[in-house]
Amino acid sequence: MSKPESPARRADRCPICGKPSVAAHAPFCSQGCRDRDLLQWLGEGYRMPGRAAEFADEED
Repeated sequence: MSKPESPARRADRCPICGKPSVAAHAPFCSQGCRDRDLLQWLGEGYRMPGRAAEFADEED
C-alpha cells in the first residue's frame, strides 16, 4: 500500500497528467496540458452541479 502524496509533493505535478511541472508552463508540464485545461474552462468542463438559475421575465 502506498502513502498518499503530500500537498507539497502534488504541487510540483501537472494537474492534468501528473508529470513533473515545468517552470515555463507552471503549474503544467507542457503547452499541451495547458491548452487542454483552457479548453476545459472554455467548454464549461469545470462546472459545479447545482440548481438552474431562475431568470425574471423582462418586460418592455
